[in-house]
Amino acid sequence: MLVVSDAPWVHEDIRAALPGGDTVVRSLTSGQAVRAAVGEQRPDLVILDMQMGDMGAIAVTYDLRLEESGDRLPNVAVLLLLDRQADVFLARQCQANGWLVKPLDPIRVRKAMKAVMAGGRFEDRRATGDATTNYRPTADSTAR
Repeated sequence: MLVVSDAPWVHEDIRAALPGGDTVVRSLTSGQAVRAAVGEQRPDLVILDMQMGDMGAIAVTYDLRLEESGDRLPNVAVLLLLDRQADVFLARQCQANGWLVKPLDPIRVRKAMKAVMAGGRFEDRRATGDATTNYRPTADSTAR
């Protein structure tokens, strides 16, 4: 697994969400380093933070998908850590396998990782307000 963020708390949150055992996590702080790391390390999952100083998650995902389509890199599952609900559109467009909208919690992180590593998708519907999934209205949102 490769975790990419220039925010130390993101790396800490992901590590804290992992079950014990054989999970190997490599951390990067630069989006530009992801292509080379994927080529060398062949991770089963890349977790990308939306905001990084040099190259954000959307650009990195597009780059990985372009390299995969040219058979220069293996296909790798990508999980995006989005800053806001509006970023879901971009996550879908860049062909990410899944996404979570911050703030993160260990249960959602584990569910998302499990789903995308198994070849599936994970869409954080809690954050999109989709009432047919796991959205729970707050007292303020039902008072209108």
